[in-house]
Amino acid sequence: MINRVKAYREHQRWSQAELSKKIGVSRQTIIAIERGKFDPSLRVAFKLSQVLAVPLDMLFDPDPLPPNALKTRT
Repeated sequence: MINRVKAYREHQRWSQAELSKKIGVSRQTIIAIERGKFDPSLRVAFKLSQVLAVPLDMLFDPDPLPPNALKTRT
């Protein structure tokens, strides 16, 4: 998953600690999310979206599917 949490956080000029307090998670969780080491729960993802004032689909972009992933078997 590609995420833009760090870019939007920096745009707000917030530290990782400030963002973590605003959404109720640890600073380590923010670090892991920004580095792509941890995919947030839906609750955390929605809170990030709300606090950063960014639509969820702009904040997180799922990995593209392989070219044949949507083809059905015949």
